[in-house]
Amino acid sequence: MARKALKLASWTSVALAASGVYLYSNNYLDPNDFGAVRVGRAVATTAVISYDYLTSLRSVPYGSEEYLQRRSQVHLRSARRLCELCCANRGTFIKVGQHLGALDYLLPEEYTSTLKVLHSQAPQSSMQEVRQVIREDLGKEIHDLFLSFDDTPLGAASLAQVHKAVLHDGRTVAVKVQHPKVQAQSSKDILLMEVLVLAVKQLFPDFEFMWLVDEAKKNLPLELDFLNEGRNAEKVAHMLKHFDFLKISCHLGKMYSEMIFVNGFVHCDPHPGNILVRRHSDTGKAEIVLLDHGLYQVLTEEFRLDYCRLWQSLIWTDMERVKQYSQRLGAAELYPLFACMLTARSWDSVKRGIGQAPVSATEDSEIRSNAACYLSEISQLLNHVPRQMLLILKTNDLLRSIETTLGTRSSASSFLNMSRCCIRALAEHRKRDAGSFFRRTQISFSEAFSLWQINLHELLLRVKGLRLLCWVSTLLGWLTRAPH
Repeated sequence: MARKALKLASWTSVALAASGVYLYSNNYLDPNDFGAVRVGRAVATTAVISYDYLTSLRSVPYGSEEYLQRRSQVHLRSARRLCELCCANRGTFIKVGQHLGALDYLLPEEYTSTLKVLHSQAPQSSMQEVRQVIREDLGKEIHDLFLSFDDTPLGAASLAQVHKAVLHDGRTVAVKVQHPKVQAQSSKDILLMEVLVLAVKQLFPDFEFMWLVDEAKKNLPLELDFLNEGRNAEKVAHMLKHFDFLKISCHLGKMYSEMIFVNGFVHCDPHPGNILVRRHSDTGKAEIVLLDHGLYQVLTEEFRLDYCRLWQSLIWTDMERVKQYSQRLGAAELYPLFACMLTARSWDSVKRGIGQAPVSATEDSEIRSNAACYLSEISQLLNHVPRQMLLILKTNDLLRSIETTLGTRSSASSFLNMSRCCIRALAEHRKRDAGSFFRRTQISFSEAFSLWQINLHELLLRVKGLRLLCWVSTLLGWLTRAPH
């Protein structure tokens, strides 16, 4: 009897093992899908990172040169471990890691530079999984819906991937297919992150990252709703239809100023993979194409107007109003830090005027080192500002990253474009509240005069730049003709 039981157990084990190998090899079974594996991996990584911070910095005097060096090393080790966790658990973890990697001037550089790779290391679903998702969501097979469908995706992201296809009427389309396991795992992953963040806060009371979990909890369902994404794409297309762009960088800022200050409807994921530049087939002009419309921030009227007034105050160096409107937006006594976070400039540059001079390498280095020194205060601030501000800060950092790559960061023209949008938005608000035609006309004249002043100021800057260019050219010509 015992021999039979042993034999049965042996054959059962062999059958289960064979089934497991078959399912794994055919992508039906993935160890990453098991809750215990994902939870265990996340808990282990969090424990190792916490232990590293507790032990590596314990015996070193705070603020000393050795402390700063060790802290940088711990930051880098921890960032790499966090990146490995995101790549292993995929889905929601990659999305949150991408968010952290975008906060260039809010988090230590060791974290942002390490986590930036997550924008290009997204998982890819197999064609078998793609067919399954299309069959379940649309109730038809691929060949019933499309004349042709490319097996190789054009691109893959944390939550979905895009395939090129041709409809039966001959139109070429992009088909965005959600990864099959993301929807089921996302709510569990967010709960896991919430528990881990609360646990880490018990060890490090200054660790204030619940805002990140709250944002993920609110935004992930929206990003997973592709019908919502379609509606957003149609709305922003109508909203920005009057733009006809010739360059990318300054007009990218103009487009986002229009979204933030005028419309209060903001595309919040402008990383390089979501912004394309193409040549119009008829006119030959360059066009900016925004991709991925899953994540938008709708700004309340009160927030949008306060944010307009704050940026106007920053641009025109009105420090009393900078303090006033920073505090209205939840910064309290940390308003100097808040102004630095918004502009990615030092407090000295903010007080002198952010349009007076571009960012120097020294100032940029100072800003990044301050992000590490003031991490506790930054976390505290992010927990108190309105939730709308979190995605705006992320969007600002992503746009600044693009401008830095193109060499156009903090140019005077970008601030002037922002100021134009602020003037238009505030004038429109005042006209809506005006009680008479005379008052509305008065506001319109004031708006036109302010915009004229900006245009004149921009013209003078261009003339000044051309004059400087002529002087340099004359000097170079004289030097080349001078006898040696």
